[in-house]
Amino acid sequence: MPKASEIKKNQAVEYEGRVYFVKDIERSVPQGRAGGSLYRMRMYDVVTNQKLDETFKDSDMLNLADLIRRPATFSYADGDEYVFMDTEDFTQYMLNRSAIEDELLFITEDTEGVMVVLVSDSPVAVDLPPTVELTIEETDPSIKGGSATARTKPAKLSTGLVVQVPEHISSGDRIRVNVEERKFLSRA
Repeated sequence: MPKASEIKKNQAVEYEGRVYFVKDIERSVPQGRAGGSLYRMRMYDVVTNQKLDETFKDSDMLNLADLIRRPATFSYADGDEYVFMDTEDFTQYMLNRSAIEDELLFITEDTEGVMVVLVSDSPVAVDLPPTVELTIEETDPSIKGGSATARTKPAKLSTGLVVQVPEHISSGDRIRVNVEERKFLSRA
């Protein structure tokens, strides 16, 4: 049983008899309190997808739910349903757009390292690798002799994500993006 301070994003916890998937965590240290930090967690019920915002003290104990992570690739979109195929046994997992809205900014058909998260054999989320390779759709023209590090410009990627890139990068280039920070890392 981990403490609330040890819970990470994309973990499933059992709380009040239900299983919740932790989507976001904010840590705050109130002034005047002896000791502890507070952890405000935005959680979603894995069955009903109902949102729950709950605040825990750092010493509160939580039960982790059984999570299974399966390697998968993005297959296709069918309306608001996104279909991922297990790369080992070819099982298809359907996830609603609202459940994976943030992750869709990093997923293309050739994205490798994607994991589908299952709770009680139901797909509830997608786990991304730390970095992904994406193609630049649109950016200002590259500047000859432009510095590789000094100044940046916005670039729209093939998934709709906009990141800041160095001046020497141009449209059509493939780049590596840090998923957690949503930042340019390097050319691919």
